[in-house]
Amino acid sequence: MSTNKNSSGRRQQGQGGKGKPSGSFKPNSKRFTKRPADATNEEGAKSFAKKKPFNKTKPTGNAPKNRVVTVASKQTGIRLNKYISNAGICSRRDADTYIETGSATVNGKVITEMGYRVQPTDEVRFDNVLINPETKRYVLLNKPKNYITTMEDERGRKTVMDLVSKACKERIYPVGRLDRDTTGLLLFTNDGELAKKLTHPKHNKRKLYHATLDHKVSLKDLQSISEGPIIDDKKVFVDDVAYVQGQSKNEVGIEIHSGRNRIVRKIFAHFGYKVVKLDRVIFAGLTKKDLPRGHYRHLTEQEVINLNNA
Repeated sequence: MSTNKNSSGRRQQGQGGKGKPSGSFKPNSKRFTKRPADATNEEGAKSFAKKKPFNKTKPTGNAPKNRVVTVASKQTGIRLNKYISNAGICSRRDADTYIETGSATVNGKVITEMGYRVQPTDEVRFDNVLINPETKRYVLLNKPKNYITTMEDERGRKTVMDLVSKACKERIYPVGRLDRDTTGLLLFTNDGELAKKLTHPKHNKRKLYHATLDHKVSLKDLQSISEGPIIDDKKVFVDDVAYVQGQSKNEVGIEIHSGRNRIVRKIFAHFGYKVVKLDRVIFAGLTKKDLPRGHYRHLTEQEVINLNNA
């Protein structure tokens, strides 16, 4: 199935068999081939940048008397705010605030300069407590319905964090999001670089959904969906779409790369269908095999390697 690029640089379906839905779709299968990403992910890991620190210490504005502004170390090592974040203290943004108020010391000296880099041999303390970068964690959840994908909710609703709160001591966060009524695979990690890679469409990370509609989908509409409808004045690039094998024609498998909010539901609504159930069965090569709804598991070492190398 060949592709070409339009003037905006996005990939679109070409001629000669393009725009035709596949024969059938098997839930949890790997029958769809990998295709280039075509839509901008507007959600991603940045949706969870604003987090409160776990410790209750707040900046007092009273920096120690030995406060000094140091000259930034040479461009090696890790930025101090990232070092603090990796240690599970707080987000990078909150770390900047703490650094400004003199909460962090490196080798006994208070560091208040933004961008300061910590070297491997440095001793870093936060509020006079020795800290170290935390171990990277990767947790895969089979999300049930009625949980929202956020770190915390002011209205007291159930969040996905409730389901993985005992997975590890490190502060992990969801990669991308699933809306409240959508079930299926959701990855959590404290590896910011990998999270960014998984949510950026240029890295071709496939997302495969099993959609159950309120009535049968016509072959004509399936064809139109595969060609990419215009939703909210923007074309949606659908990588593959097909009826679910062995099921009624109101069950459809659809593969996309777009991270636009509720985009699968909007696609079907555009053609007059209501999504009754929506389940993400594949994310970045990870599947729901042997993972019951509402349960989680840690990725294997090989799975982490695959995510980084794909």
